[in-house]
This record gives sequence, C-alpha cells and structure tokens, in this order.
Amino acid sequence: MDSLRDYWSSLCSRSEIVLGDLYLQSSSGHHMTLDDGRLEDIGSSSSSGIGARLLRGEETIYASRNGTDGNALKTVMEEISTLRGCGAGRAPEGDSLLAIPVLPSVAMGDELIRLDRKIRSLSSKVAQVSLAFSSSEKNVLIIREDGSVCRDKRRYSMYSVNVVAEKDGYLQTGSRVVAQMTDIDGLLRKHDLDEIASEALRTAETMLEATLCPAGAMDVVFAGEAGGTMIHEACGHGMEADIVEKDFSVYRGRIGETIASPSVTIVDDGSIPGLYGSFEVDDEGTPSRRNVLVDKGVLKAYMTDRQTSERVGFPLTGNGRRSSYRVPPQVRMSNTFVEPGEIAMDELLGAVDNGLLVRQMGGGEVNPTSGDFVFHVTEGYLVKRGKVTVPVRGAILTGNGPDVLRRVVGVGTDLRFLPGMCGKGGQSVPVTDGQPALLVENITVGGSSTD
Repeated sequence: MDSLRDYWSSLCSRSEIVLGDLYLQSSSGHHMTLDDGRLEDIGSSSSSGIGARLLRGEETIYASRNGTDGNALKTVMEEISTLRGCGAGRAPEGDSLLAIPVLPSVAMGDELIRLDRKIRSLSSKVAQVSLAFSSSEKNVLIIREDGSVCRDKRRYSMYSVNVVAEKDGYLQTGSRVVAQMTDIDGLLRKHDLDEIASEALRTAETMLEATLCPAGAMDVVFAGEAGGTMIHEACGHGMEADIVEKDFSVYRGRIGETIASPSVTIVDDGSIPGLYGSFEVDDEGTPSRRNVLVDKGVLKAYMTDRQTSERVGFPLTGNGRRSSYRVPPQVRMSNTFVEPGEIAMDELLGAVDNGLLVRQMGGGEVNPTSGDFVFHVTEGYLVKRGKVTVPVRGAILTGNGPDVLRRVVGVGTDLRFLPGMCGKGGQSVPVTDGQPALLVENITVGGSSTD
C-alpha cells in the first residue's frame, strides 16, 4: 500500500493539479425476486475496478478500468498520464489491491414464498404480489493527491413488496420498501416482514374504495410516512453546490436569507448509523458529517464535494458520491430530513378545516432552477373539521419548493425515514429521506373531481 500511495502522490505532483484521487472499489451481492408465486430472478454478482481523477481548474481528467490488480492499475495510469501529458512512471505491480468481498449466501426463497401465500390468504382481492430482496457489500479505497488513504466498508440490505388489489375490474397498488446499511440479519432484526407486507396490502385495498380527489387550494398534512420525498426533490437538489454553481438553483446566492418557516430545520447527515444513505467517508475520502442546510428557516449551507468547495469556496461537507469506479463523483445528498418539532399529529389535523392528509407519495417532476414541482399522491385522505374522513385517489400536488417551505405552519414529533435510490447525471446512489408530520397551508391540489 505504501508503494501505491507514494506512486500516486508522485504522479499528481508531476501533473501540477489542484486535486486528484485514486478510487478502488470491489463489491459483491445477492438478489432475489418473486412474482406471482414464482421465484423469477435469483442471482449473485461481483465487480471491481479503479478510477483515477485529476482536476486542474475547469479541466477534469478521468480514466477507469475493470479489476484492481497491477495490470488494471498500469492501464489506468498510462491512460490518465497520456491525457494529462505527463509520464506515468512505473506503476506498482502485483495481485488484487482490493479483494472482492465474499458474502455468505442467504436462503430467502422460502421466506418470500411464505410471504406471498400470507398476503394472498389475507384478502380475496389480491391480484398480484411482487417481492424482492437484495444484500450487498461494497469496499472502497481512496488515495488523495497528498498521499492520505481512506477506506470504507458498506453493507446494504433491502426488502420490498408490491401488492395489486382488484375489485370489479379496477386495480390499485400498495408498495413498501425497507433498506438499511446493514447485513440481512440486521435488517430482519429491525423490521417485521409480515407487517410490511400487510401495510402494502392495506394501502391497495384502501385505495380500491377511494373516491375521486377534489381539486383546489387546501391545507395539506404530510404524514411522517410520506418520507420526505418533497423535501428531497423540491428542496434538496437545489442545495447541491454543483447545481447552485451552474445557476440552476432557486437557492443560489441566498445563504443567510430566510427561505422557510422558522419551524423548519433541514439537515443532511451521512454519519447516522444504519441509514441507507450513510457512509464513514464519502467517495472522495471526506468523513461524513451532520450538515445543517436550513436552520429555523434560514439557509445556512450548500452540500459540496471537493471540486465545488475548492472552486467556489463553499465549506467542504462530505457529499462527493459516485455510483461506481467508472464515473467521477458528484455532489449528492445522503440522509436528508426535516428535524422533528413538538406538535402531535392530532393537533396538526385539528387545525385543518378542509384539507388533505398525504400518507404515501409517488413520482413527480421538479425544476430545480425555479423550484416548481408536480407530485402524485398514492395514498391520501380528505380531512374535514380536523377529522380524517374518506380515502381519495388521483390527487396531484403542484407548487414551488421555497413557497412550500414558507407555508409550513406545523411540524410534528414523529420523524420517519424512507430509503431509496437517487438518480442524477446518469448515476444512482442510496439515500434516505425523512420528515415528521408537516402541516402546509394552501397547496394547490389537482384532482379528478370539482365537488
């Protein structure tokens, strides 16, 4: 390892660059899916590779290669040296510099079959059940231009269930997913798979009985189960420094300004143990940390990687992430959430005369430059005079991220987290979104009924 570190530092010095990193990755995993009572896809995979990056001003030079042995290293070093116009020197030789992790096989097939039968036994309305499980490990080694060396081991496990219910030819879907940075045993200790499956079924059956959602401006309570999707999409991406730097963000140049209700504090924290978006160090070797983006309504910081921090002068936050060794890092969220407040859910609902309770969010679209968004509600309920009444379908939320932040009038105590994969620039990385219950005044709700 000493020879590799010294070699990379020497090459960076000869290249006259500002920043440089050598990224080695090895990973392996197992996955399994069940559809309509049959195990459709059972497999294992592994990969390894090297990515080398040199930064000089606006110029980025990147080269990558499969494998982590001496031959792969030599090829990457020759390519990046040629691109930079300096000699590669003699790269260290030898066997794999980062061994591929060996994961024990996990016998989840019988468990998925049992869960499928259990769901179908609970209701005659079940038309289709899809279940999936995966477990993986990724090991990374990062060497910076100054010779500093960082390592990280990341274990991920995921379980998802999708239930389609049918009544009189009409179909509705309920979905749930749990995922953590842990092995499969850790996931099973924390989560009851039967309960998660039952929740997916409950949503599907409930929405079969839903009426059309009325359209118009109304107060909206976002339950903790909504998982912070709106905060992630409508607000979080606009606080990523590369988006800000390109002038694609509505939050550009607004550090120190009040952009949200005083009851809103937004945090991105990759250091929380066990969450899906957590890591010891990011993919540039910067330790993860708690970053307060919005403090009691005031914009305090943007998320950065080394490149944006160096180029624009923003503090380094440890948000440089990449999907694999094949691509350079980008500024990405980790675990992004609204901090909990002190208002009980019943009190939030009690403040609503005519509104909507959102329990589950679906897909949508966001323009980070303007902050405008459109989100679909997959599980919603009308609220009348402080009471939850009937389920509704077809609800679509439209608005503007900064405007919604200013309209938050109540923050609940029940912080909940929702894992997922976040896509940006052709890359996907694991993240977690979170929020307590939020009461937002006067959101435009599009629906299928004008009653």
